[in-house]
Amino acid sequence: MGLGYTTIMYDPREVVETGIGDVAACRYDGLEIGLGKLRKSGPETVDDLLDEYDLDLYCVMAGWLLTEDDAEDAIDGAALAADLGADFLGILPPPRGQVSDDDFETWLHDIAAAAEDAGVTVVLHHHGGAHIEQPDEIREWLDRTPDSVELLFDTAHYHPYGDVVEGIERYADDIAYVHLKDIASPAGFETHVENLTAGKVDFDSIINFIWAFRDLGEGELDFEAIDEALADVGYDGHQTIEIENRRERPLVHAKQNVDHHRSVTE
Repeated sequence: MGLGYTTIMYDPREVVETGIGDVAACRYDGLEIGLGKLRKSGPETVDDLLDEYDLDLYCVMAGWLLTEDDAEDAIDGAALAADLGADFLGILPPPRGQVSDDDFETWLHDIAAAAEDAGVTVVLHHHGGAHIEQPDEIREWLDRTPDSVELLFDTAHYHPYGDVVEGIERYADDIAYVHLKDIASPAGFETHVENLTAGKVDFDSIINFIWAFRDLGEGELDFEAIDEALADVGYDGHQTIEIENRRERPLVHAKQNVDHHRSVTE
C-alpha cells in the first residue's frame, strides 16, 4: 500500500517542471494524473521523471464520459496507462442526465475490454452530480459492468449521500483505489446537492459543491476513523490525496496534507 497525490493543481507544463518533484519532495509514494494532462505533458517525459524520483504511477484518470469520442479516448488511454506502469484507469461518469443508461453501459463495457487487454484495471469514480452518485447507484453500476471493473471510493464525494465509514464497510469487497479529500458543507449545501441530483444545470450549485472541498483536516471528515475503517475491512491498496481549488502554493498544500494524514494514521 502507498500514499499518492494528484496533479490537479498543476497545468501540464507545471507537472513536469515542478509538480512531480513536489510530490517526491513531500515523500509521497505515487502519483495520479489525468489522461489529457498526461498527453500534454508528454508521456515519455512523465515516465522519465517518475523513474528519476522513484514514484509509482497509481492511476491515469480519463475525462468525463459524455460522447462516443470520450469513450474512444479512454479506450486509447488504457494502453498508454499500462505502458507507463499504472495500476488503474479511472473513469468519470457523465454529468447527471446527459447520457442514457444504455450508452453509458456500452461505453463502460468497451473500455473495460480494452483495459483488460492492456493489463490495467478500470476503476469507476462515483461523483457528486454525476450518473453514478448515490450509494445505491454505485451498487447498480458495479453490477452492470464486467467483473474486472472495480470501485474508486472518494471520501468527499460519498459524504453528501451517506456516512463515509459505513460506505467503506458497504463496498469493502469492491474498493480497489481510494481518493482522500475533505469537505466542508456551506450553508444551503443540501439544496445544492439536491439540484445536482435532479440533473439541474445550476452553476451556483456546481460551484458550491466544488468549493466545498478542503485540505485534509479542514473539513468535516475524520481521517483517523476513515483509516481505521479501511484497515478493519482489510483494504491494503493505494490511497491518493486529491486536493482541488488550491492552485496557489501547491507545494505547501502537498506538504500540509501528507503531514495531516501521517499525524492521524501513524
